[in-house]
Amino acid sequence: MPLTVIHYPHPTLRHKSQPIKRVDQQLRDWVAEMFDLMYEHEGVGLAANQVDLPYRLFVANPTGNSQEKDAEQVFINPVISKAKGQVLGNEGCLSLPGVHADVMRAKSLHIEAYDLSGNLMKADLSGFPARVVQHETDHLDGILFIDRLAEGNLAEIRGLVDEFEIDFESRLATGEAPTAEAVAARIAELEKLRA
Repeated sequence: MPLTVIHYPHPTLRHKSQPIKRVDQQLRDWVAEMFDLMYEHEGVGLAANQVDLPYRLFVANPTGNSQEKDAEQVFINPVISKAKGQVLGNEGCLSLPGVHADVMRAKSLHIEAYDLSGNLMKADLSGFPARVVQHETDHLDGILFIDRLAEGNLAEIRGLVDEFEIDFESRLATGEAPTAEAVAARIAELEKLRA
């Protein structure tokens, strides 16, 4: 089945993702699809659980330009350390389209992750790339950018967030959205496949 970007409050978005133990053709295919979806939705990053996959993986291209292939990066099992400073910046999310707010993030950080060739990558990032990496790594821990908002900022977008919740509830009632039990069963099956 082709991957699609799921929207808040789909239960997979709150799942703490499982580390990836091997890179195979299936993973490469998912990554290619994730890049396509990211560009299609005009994003700069996309985490696996945003496409209903419970794995510690995200793709990013801080330029957002599909022609700039050298800016594309795949982060498998990312670990952030040495976060320094704080900076407020505007963020949005492909799982909450149309919702934007100012989020406090570390100004700079160190990240270690594996690429699709299984090589360990290490980088010191600052500015927008650091923000993208923090946003996407949060996804892998079941954290959304709205969880990091100051109370006043959250209140400003509460109505928009409520609309996503109402839409999901109505789709749940008609059977168009999966139940929490169905999602949990699917996640368990996917995790077992790649254990």
